[in-house]
Amino acid sequence: MSAIKFEYIWVDGYQPEPRLRSKTKVLFLDNYDGSTKDLPVWSFDGSSTKQAEGHSSDCLLQPAAVYVDPARVNAYLVVCEVLNPDGTPHASNTRSLIEDDPDFWFGFEQEYVLMDGAKPAGFPEDGFPEPQGPYYCAVGNGNVAARQLVEEHLDTCLAAGIQLTGINAEVMLGQWEYQVFSKGAKKAGDDLIASRYLLYRISEDYGLTVNLHPKPVKGDWNGSGMHANFSNKEMREVGGEALFTAICESFRPTHKEHIDVYGAYNNERLTGLHETQSIDQFSYGVSDRGASIRIPIAVMQNNWKGYLEDRRPASNGDPYQITARIIATVKSAALVNA
Repeated sequence: MSAIKFEYIWVDGYQPEPRLRSKTKVLFLDNYDGSTKDLPVWSFDGSSTKQAEGHSSDCLLQPAAVYVDPARVNAYLVVCEVLNPDGTPHASNTRSLIEDDPDFWFGFEQEYVLMDGAKPAGFPEDGFPEPQGPYYCAVGNGNVAARQLVEEHLDTCLAAGIQLTGINAEVMLGQWEYQVFSKGAKKAGDDLIASRYLLYRISEDYGLTVNLHPKPVKGDWNGSGMHANFSNKEMREVGGEALFTAICESFRPTHKEHIDVYGAYNNERLTGLHETQSIDQFSYGVSDRGASIRIPIAVMQNNWKGYLEDRRPASNGDPYQITARIIATVKSAALVNA
């Protein structure tokens, strides 16, 4: 019988930006198969995470997804749903609201800024570096900062079984992005939560802080988004310009509903500048990074088959709400055009 460490991870009740929490449970198991079936529901003090009152503070953690924890011996990461004491989903449990559909594939582009104290990593002690331009996908001291942390995060996620498909330095110095691909809405959310958790944990070793605010530096600097690439089988295999146009148009009347769940403080980022569309406008176009929805040029070149990129989600967005909202809108387009 082996002693195995399970890091139970959950989203707390802080608003407008929930945070990640975790604690370690040690179980003594034989032949653990990496699934959730042998993992017990566990409780925590919800009064310390803004998820319960002190006089009735117990909340429950229901294991939902398991990943290998490469940084610890005999250890796993366990993404959990938060339940009320009676077993019903807690109000903060957005994962429980998804009507999952494995037909939908998602690729999140998670942007973030690594902060060194009150300023992004690589910024001078006083003032600002030269204007953005030389930093995107850059190499070399002075053009990028904290690459070692970023590389460690990539390797750790891949070893954990999270399908990161790439990383790159972003437009602002100290700003980075990674892309994570998943099949199914719940898995997409689980993968992103686990990857964020690992990023936060690794940053502890470097003395840097992960900042997911959509506009971490005011002024003429890019904000941070979390572009959501998505497709279903019809988009990937049937395609057609009419199909893609109908799906894009279905996002127009639901623009507010999307913005409402695409992250706090997104109005500071979606200004119509810095590769964004204004938050109060909706648009789409081929290869248009200033639109709400970008139709990749590869889609047009591939006989209108492939995926779409929703550029509106903020870097701090809730992946479960984002995927659920996208699925609902795409399915409404299918119903209208049935």
